[in-house]
This record gives sequence, structure tokens and C-alpha cells, in this order.
Amino acid sequence: MEHPAESPVSTTEVLALLEQTGAVCRGHFQLSSGRHSPVYVQCAQVLQYPAHAGRLVAGLLGRVTADRIATVVAPALGGIVLGYELARQLGTRALFVERDAEGRFALRRGFRLAPGERVLVAEDVLTTGGSIQETLAVVRAAGAEVVGIAALVDRSGRGVESDVPVWSLVQLELETYAATDCPLCRAGRPLEKPG
Repeated sequence: MEHPAESPVSTTEVLALLEQTGAVCRGHFQLSSGRHSPVYVQCAQVLQYPAHAGRLVAGLLGRVTADRIATVVAPALGGIVLGYELARQLGTRALFVERDAEGRFALRRGFRLAPGERVLVAEDVLTTGGSIQETLAVVRAAGAEVVGIAALVDRSGRGVESDVPVWSLVQLELETYAATDCPLCRAGRPLEKPG
């Protein structure tokens, strides 16, 4: 399956869209990793607009060099809309992993992957890569082949450790702190857990 034509989305345009739609939040946040940050990126705010989602994903796919992608798999909840739009533009299936009763990611709702099926893993925001590592494990346990990881925003600061290519539309250098050493906590700023 061929990728759609590359959309000329510059980093400046991506950042402007994130700001305009309220996707960049400032305050004191607990990330899903447990770390704290003065900035939270909530891609759902930009992805709620199909035209923005389509344009951003076209730009992201312009960076993806993998071919013959059969399925896109994303972790719930944050990656679902991105994964769906990636799959729509690629003309493939869109699946997601979600937490089971034990709190582990699993393919549920009757979703199945075939051995050797070529999978692109999608995530809206990469921070520590924890959700991605869990998603990779589920895909590989099914016998599928991971061809790469696609993310709208990489805020990891160092890249996510992976044995497959990682493509992102924009990289942001945003500070994070261990919960036990957070200057925002020491300053008495209220902590938000945005999800």
C-alpha cells in the first residue's frame, strides 16, 4: 500500500495547531509514567478536528519509510484516533490494545493479528515509551512483525528505546521531574492527572 502524498506540514505549523486547539496545557501535571511536568500535550484536543487530524497524519506518513503495512495498532485511549486516521490514509485495518482485568495491555473485542502481519504501532505522544513497549510486546506475542512506531509528538527528549524505526511529526524538549524531586510540588502548585 502506498503512502498518501506528503503534506508540507512544518514544525512551526504543527506547534501552532497544537497551541490553537488547546493541546498544549501548562500547569503541574502527573504524566502516565508517574513523572511530573509543567507542560502536558493532550493530542485529543487537535485530533477532535478531522481536518487537522488528516493533515497532521499526512505529514507524519510522509516521514514513515516502512512499506506493505497491513495494520495499525495503537494503545487505548490516547492512540486510538491517531491509529484510526493512520489506517484510513494507508487503507489498512486499525486495531487497538487496551487494559485487561489484570491491568495489562491486550488485544480484546475479537481483534486478532496473523503471524507475519506487518504492523505500524501508533501513539499520540511519546514520553517514556512505556505504553509503546507494552503494545510492541502484545503485537509480537501474536506473531506479527512490527515495522515501526509513528507518533505525532515525541517529548521523550532522547528518543524511545526501540529495535524498530520511530517516526514523529514533531519533537518537543519538555522538562519532567521525578515525583519525589518536583519543584512544582515544592512550590505548592496543585497537581493535575489529565489522563
